[in-house]
Amino acid sequence: MKTAIKIKNEADLTTIDIEGTIGLSEAWQFDNPESRIATYEQFKESVSRIADIKDAHIRVNIRSTGGDVNDAILIYEALRATGAHVTTCCYGYTASAATIVAQAATEGCRLIAPSSLYLIHNSLCATEGNADELQAEVEMLRQTDRRLAEIYATRSGRSVEDIATLMQENGGRGRWLSPEEAIAEGLVDALDSISAPESEELSLAERTKLGVKALLRVMGLEGEEEKLAGDINVVSRSGEHPELRLPTDAATGSSVALDHGQRQAQPTTIKAVDDPATTDAENSDRGRAYESDARNMRLR
Repeated sequence: MKTAIKIKNEADLTTIDIEGTIGLSEAWQFDNPESRIATYEQFKESVSRIADIKDAHIRVNIRSTGGDVNDAILIYEALRATGAHVTTCCYGYTASAATIVAQAATEGCRLIAPSSLYLIHNSLCATEGNADELQAEVEMLRQTDRRLAEIYATRSGRSVEDIATLMQENGGRGRWLSPEEAIAEGLVDALDSISAPESEELSLAERTKLGVKALLRVMGLEGEEEKLAGDINVVSRSGEHPELRLPTDAATGSSVALDHGQRQAQPTTIKAVDDPATTDAENSDRGRAYESDARNMRLR
């Protein structure tokens, strides 16, 4: 997934989509400039735009497994400095630096999608040098961990020590939390109500439309549901997809369409691929990192 910070203004609501790796260093990017996913200059420009937002309400959709903690703190501070009512919502696997951004929400407005997983952990780095230089990096990591624990603790109402213990699980790698566990730990406030508000009073068609709206929102296509409304409940129209055409005396409502579609579903198949040989890796930082990971896996 490419890194992107997309900002969209509508009336008094600003929507910010944060996707992919946060603040990826240019040194770790592809050799071809056109393939690079985010330079620091591009990232700094996005953070500046966030800091300049004056709208009354900001919604931040987060689809990221983390990245550079310094850049995540910059986003956190920029959002807090706006003075706006901020809502953050985490989707998919939300981890590491991305969870710092999520803490920028207004009280009670840190949301998480019901299908998400959430992870906080101790900070990581890759370095080299003599004993004194390595010791300095260790101290920096400890200072960073302390600062992150303070941010989480401030928003969760938990002690810094409790949060630090959670970050230190599994040798400092943390533990993936379900939405309910993340709420219990005080890291988020509630489930995103628009994601799955099932009610016995709603018909299957209404629940399907709500699901489509939630999916479009996650995909950054909010507002497109009216264009697709005619396709939500009908399997086949005017000869389209004759293999899926319902009997002429059958209704074309959602319940029939869903049942028919389930009967037509086939198992998903994937094509087997070979793991790329480490000997073919290009002689670059990216290639050397791959070789190092592969070598460590063989030694385990």
